Amino acid sequence: MVEDGRADRRPGRGESGGDGAQDTGGPGRGSAGGSSEDGRSGRRWHRGVPVADRVEQQIREAQARGSFSGLRGEGRPIPDLHRQRTSYQWVLDWAEREGADLSAAMPVGLALRRERAELRAAVPTLRSEREVRELVADFNGRLRDAYLRPASGPPVAVGPLDLQVQLDRWHEAHPPRPAPEPPPAPAPRRRPWWRRRP
Repeated sequence: MVEDGRADRRPGRGESGGDGAQDTGGPGRGSAGGSSEDGRSGRRWHRGVPVADRVEQQIREAQARGSFSGLRGEGRPIPDLHRQRTSYQWVLDWAEREGADLSAAMPVGLALRRERAELRAAVPTLRSEREVRELVADFNGRLRDAYLRPASGPPVAVGPLDLQVQLDRWHEAHPPRPAPEPPPAPAPRRRPWWRRRP
């Protein structure tokens, strides 16, 4: 229909409506067609596709790309897959399997008690008495600071390291070297027979 010499145009696909708004269909948002977009791959998923099917499709594509090739444990069953485990047990199993250090996740008191035992075991292996003094001073200082802060977790009594006791343990493992023996006195030289006096 033509009015005043101008064609009557209706907003088409991709054109704004009466208020000038335009559907951008950003990642993760539903578009006019009832679909959503995966922000990483750019793939558009219809709302009716179950999440499990999306995950399986992405796994198959990763296998086709070789993303899982050469990983440790490839081709072997996952141990204890059907064993009922709590989240705490799962973390412990993972730490043991991967060799991870969970000391940072332990309560302060338990972490200090564990560190104290490790430091006592390490004292005889230190190289000098100075290292023993520095180690004991550092641990006792951090232990004092921990007692001054509000405790997190169950209260655990941890005693400071006794400097003299640790020095004695270090000296037992590093006895002083014995003094070198003096060289033997040279044997007296005998005069030749022609120089001997009658």
